[in-house]
Amino acid sequence: MATLLLFAVAVWAGAQNALAGGGSFLLLPTLMFTGMDALAANITSCAALFPAQVATGWTGRRFADGANGLSLRALFVISVIGGAVGAAVLLGTPPGIFARLVPWLVLFATAIFAWGSFFRKPSKTGAHLSAPSAGLAQFLISIYGGYFGGGIGFLMVAALTMAGQSVRVASATKNVLAGVMNASAVAIFVFSPELHWRQALITAVGATIGGVFGARLIHHIDERLLRFFIIGIGAALTVGLFLKAP
Repeated sequence: MATLLLFAVAVWAGAQNALAGGGSFLLLPTLMFTGMDALAANITSCAALFPAQVATGWTGRRFADGANGLSLRALFVISVIGGAVGAAVLLGTPPGIFARLVPWLVLFATAIFAWGSFFRKPSKTGAHLSAPSAGLAQFLISIYGGYFGGGIGFLMVAALTMAGQSVRVASATKNVLAGVMNASAVAIFVFSPELHWRQALITAVGATIGGVFGARLIHHIDERLLRFFIIGIGAALTVGLFLKAP
């Protein structure tokens, strides 16, 4: 029963990520429901969603570009290093401490998602971040991505548009960089005993199926309503995690 539930949620999460993002809000509590602690669920979710991220980044790679004098290759390297740092910090975090951090991380990710969905105004003229500032912003986002990852898409789009990219280019670039930063994290996570391979494989298959399905539905669904739904899930999960926090 738990396996079927996990697969169904993974399909939904994959479709949700393809349509608007926020799939990790569903996967994290579901993986915890299968018996994992918060740390193991976060690591397993990151590894399981990686194949879909690679496929998404590869599909739109031709639109990705550098920002304000900072080449795409430089952003690539920064993301790899930052993702590895974040993953290493996560593995060094005791499960009990991470369990207490999770409600705050989900709250932050939900707030970022809401801001990016309804309040953030894309940059229209000129670059506001210099190349060094854009590089530092991407490094910090990558560390957060390797550690937890919720809301990194909106954080990257915000930083890249402030560095002069158009929204379309920033969206394609963040898809590439999200896969890159998680590649370095997953390369570290595969050696962790906290990675539950059976659940990761089930989730990966389900999320990939859902991602393909979601990509085909993207022009036939009210994205605004979907974003409200995702924020509602994040808010409910935040409250639940705070109530259950040790």
